[in-house]
Amino acid sequence: MHPELFRIGPIVVSSYGILLALAFLAGIGITNHLAQKRGIATEDVVNLAFVVMISAIIGARLLYVVFHLSEFKGRWMYTFVPIQQNGTIGLSGLILLGGVGGAVLTGSLYLWKKKLPIWKFSDSVAPALAFGIFVGRIGCFLNGCCFGKACHLPWGVKFPADSYAGMIMGSIPIHPTQLYASFYALLMFGLLLQAERRQPYEGFLAAFFLMMYGIGRFVIDFFRFYEHQMFVLNGLDFNQVVSVMMFLGGVGILWLKHPRH
Repeated sequence: MHPELFRIGPIVVSSYGILLALAFLAGIGITNHLAQKRGIATEDVVNLAFVVMISAIIGARLLYVVFHLSEFKGRWMYTFVPIQQNGTIGLSGLILLGGVGGAVLTGSLYLWKKKLPIWKFSDSVAPALAFGIFVGRIGCFLNGCCFGKACHLPWGVKFPADSYAGMIMGSIPIHPTQLYASFYALLMFGLLLQAERRQPYEGFLAAFFLMMYGIGRFVIDFFRFYEHQMFVLNGLDFNQVVSVMMFLGGVGILWLKHPRH
């Protein structure tokens, strides 16, 4: 675990922030490469990337606040103000699926308004999103967030006592769920690139991503620690419910976009 790379006065340069930035940059590069093969201009990719980046941060932050209202009660200004009470600069507390939801909604509206090909963009973004999750989850591991439950297997890890994982789980070995998610995302990236070479029809890669991510996130979350407020339906946490919806959404896209329809 190595949450901070260095400090410049009150400004904290975190490993998570750097890897998140790298994930965005790599995602833009991958999306642009795949989009050009589909006849989409680089300018349109860059404009969409800016919209997606801002909406993803807002969505991830808002969902975190919704499930941690007591943490922000009486200090709502810190929802988006990066200057924290202890003087440090930066936002701590993001939920990935909130970012994905915000990016998909805002990005789709942007493409619709600009009359750009939604499915061509979606198929170009899918592999990039998988690679971005691969990089971003490594940042989660270094940051000590998104950690797992107690683990009695040889690869269980211990986090320092002053980390969030250490404060909650103590010195017991826990599942490195961040790395589970990271390696699974890398597998998704490879499979999506293979599927991209012989994509049967528009929308296939987007649907494939939704289905694969939905399955992986649903399973991994059984090993991940969550606060009690995150459990919303028959022992399932919020992210698992969303994962089921993502899988069903992918199935729906496959059905709607299949050539026979």
